[in-house]
Amino acid sequence: MRDQLVLIPGIDGTGKLFYRQIPGLEEHFSVTTTRLRDEARSMDDLVADLHDEITRVAGDRRVSLLGESFGGALTLSYAIAHPERVERLVVLNSFAHFGSQARLWLGYHLLRAAPWGMMRIVRQLNARRMHSPQTGRDEIRRSHELMRSATREGYLSRMRILRDYDIRDRLPSIAAPVLYLAADRDTLVPSVEQARLMSALTPGATMRVLEGHGHSCLIAPDMDLAAIINEWLARRSLGEGGITRAPR
Repeated sequence: MRDQLVLIPGIDGTGKLFYRQIPGLEEHFSVTTTRLRDEARSMDDLVADLHDEITRVAGDRRVSLLGESFGGALTLSYAIAHPERVERLVVLNSFAHFGSQARLWLGYHLLRAAPWGMMRIVRQLNARRMHSPQTGRDEIRRSHELMRSATREGYLSRMRILRDYDIRDRLPSIAAPVLYLAADRDTLVPSVEQARLMSALTPGATMRVLEGHGHSCLIAPDMDLAAIINEWLARRSLGEGGITRAPR
């Protein structure tokens, strides 16, 4: 029986932006993509939702989790709450706490005040800053279409949750192997800085720098999470770890 891999989306909450990665991952895992509940009031609510989904797809078996950005925060929170259900974790462009609370406050209130239709224009204006440079216009356009199913309520809910999110002092309790992936051109989150912090606090963690990639790197043409995960597992079997750099 193949290992179960559960994909946990970023702050859009849709799970649809994993589309380029799923075919490669399905060659090695049984893959399930989650959607985050828009009206959740706390990280504990989302942890409970994720636990129900994991129980549904895997029974009482352990699973692997792959979380991107906000989804990485949920992934780590789940591993702390339910260590008995976690085989391994992959955390992409995420954080143990959201350091810029002023930026979060400003973004929250702008999102509340602006017409929701403006969100699509904002994504278009920020595309080159958010995406990896090698991602083509057609791919970016497709990602914007997929994200039309994201809701204002969902964004606001997750931004409120991040106000109180800080698990730095709980990372040492994570016993499962963790691979922290950090894009070196991430302008939304200080991913490399956060990954260094988290890998230092998490026993036996591995960190990998994704050179030449931005925050929204899931749809980049040269991003192959399946290959990265398989290489990590092979290195672990040889007793290797530490910090590595993914080639451009």
